[in-house]
Amino acid sequence: MYDADTIYVIGDAQAPTNNPITQQFSSFFIGLVIDTTNNKIVEASCSATIQLTADFIRTLFVQRSIFATEEIETDIRYRYFGSSQKALIVAFKDAQKKYKLALTARQKKSTELIE
Repeated sequence: MYDADTIYVIGDAQAPTNNPITQQFSSFFIGLVIDTTNNKIVEASCSATIQLTADFIRTLFVQRSIFATEEIETDIRYRYFGSSQKALIVAFKDAQKKYKLALTARQKKSTELIE
């Protein structure tokens, strides 16, 4: 289903305690499939209790660069008014961090195979 050049990362954050997501999952998670050839997000999902929330959040990320931090954060602030808005931003930044680590690990492995 996904090309060999894709990486799957999960970013997580604490959602407010009164949020149904926290009550159901303990934390807020966002999963991203990213194409390493162009850093574009191919697919996105999250730990939402309502399918519409997951669908809407998907539209904020898919076909955008994982490194478009400012643009994505601005879209979240101006378009997503769920109680987990801050958690979504934190989870996205956590996913970015994990993606960078994954790229470094892949490059290291690739270099080892060449040597």
